[in-house]
Amino acid sequence: MKKIVVALGGNAILSKDASASSQQAAIFKTAKVLVEFIKRGYKLVITHGNGPQVGNLLLQQVAGSTVKNPAMPLDTIGAMTEGSIGYWMQQALGEILQSEGIRKTVATIITQTKVAADDPAFKNPTKPIGPFYSQEEAKKEKTENPNYIFTEDAGRGYRRVVPSPIPQEVIEYPLVAMMLKNDMIPIAAGGGGIPVSQNQDNQIVGQEAVIDKDYGAAKLAESINADELIILTAVDHVFVNFNQPNQKKLTNTTVAELKQYIAEKQFAVGSMLPKINAAIEFVEATHGKAIITSLSRVTDLLEKGVGTIVTA
Repeated sequence: MKKIVVALGGNAILSKDASASSQQAAIFKTAKVLVEFIKRGYKLVITHGNGPQVGNLLLQQVAGSTVKNPAMPLDTIGAMTEGSIGYWMQQALGEILQSEGIRKTVATIITQTKVAADDPAFKNPTKPIGPFYSQEEAKKEKTENPNYIFTEDAGRGYRRVVPSPIPQEVIEYPLVAMMLKNDMIPIAAGGGGIPVSQNQDNQIVGQEAVIDKDYGAAKLAESINADELIILTAVDHVFVNFNQPNQKKLTNTTVAELKQYIAEKQFAVGSMLPKINAAIEFVEATHGKAIITSLSRVTDLLEKGVGTIVTA
C-alpha cells in the first residue's frame, strides 16, 4: 500500500467567518474528500496550514492580555491551533469513517519541527501573520509591542512579519511512522509544526517563528519515506506565464524543469513558490512523486491522474 502525505491548503479549513462552527463545517467537507484515499487503500498522513488561525488567536491573546495574564508566545499559539484544527479534523474523519463502516483510529500529533537557531530567517522576518493595518495602526501596534516588525504587503496595508526558518527535522516522525504501521491515520506537522531549536544546554526550546506548511509536509514525507507528497491548493495545476496569453499548465514535469522555471521567476514568492520548492525537496530526497492540485479534483487525481505531477 502506498504511503502518502497530503498537505492541505488554507481553503480546506477557511470558511465565511472565523467561528469554530464554520471552520468545523469546512473541515467536514474536506474530510469527506480525504476518505477517498482511505477507501482506496492508501496509508494516509494529513498535514494542514494554520496561518489565519494563528493570526486570529494572536489577536485574541493580545486584546485580552494583562500583566498577570499575558499573551502566549507564538510557538505556543502554533501548538494551540495545531491542537484545535487536529481535533476538528479527527472528529470529522471519525464520523465519516464510521458511516462508511471503516474502523480506523485517527489521532492528532502535536508536532515539533527542529530548525537551526542561527537560521538567517531570524534576522530577516518575512512571513506575514494576522490582519492588515493602516500605516498609523501599524505604528500604534509597534509602540505597544516594540518587538513586532511590520511591513507593507502588496499594497493592501501593513502586516506583522515573523521569521520563517527552514525545517531540519520533524521530531515526532517516528510516532507518525508507528501509527501508519498499525493502520492508523495520523494528523501531524500542522502549520509546518511548532518551530523549536536546540540551545547551548542541548534543551529543545520554542522559537517565535512559523514554518511554511508545505516545507514541513515535505520534511515529514521525506522522514517517513512516503511514496507520494500531495499538495492540495486552490488551483488544479501549476502554471507558467500565469495570466498571460501564452499561459501553460504543467501536467507532468521534472525537478530540472521546475528549477529552470524558478530561475525565470515563474512562481509567486508568497504562494506557489514554496509548494514548488517543497515538491522538489521531497522528490530529490526520496525519488518519490509529488503532486500539486486542488482539493476539488481529488477524485480526478485518483482516477485520471489530474494535477501537476513532479518526478525526478
